[in-house]
Amino acid sequence: MDENLHSPQRRLIELRMEHADLDDLIDRNVLDRPADDLTLRRLKKRRLALRDQIARLESELEPPEPA
Repeated sequence: MDENLHSPQRRLIELRMEHADLDDLIDRNVLDRPADDLTLRRLKKRRLALRDQIARLESELEPPEPA
């Protein structure tokens, strides 16, 4: 059971959930406080880093397609 807690598939799910949470937070931040550019830039930078991690993990988990 412990191996399921640390599996790459579970990590991918967690990263996707965090990315979705950041999407929501960014959307709310834009609507509520459009003048807070620094916070918005930091959130977007974090979201981009998560997207990169997700893409890297997906490429590791998916087998290469035959030529």
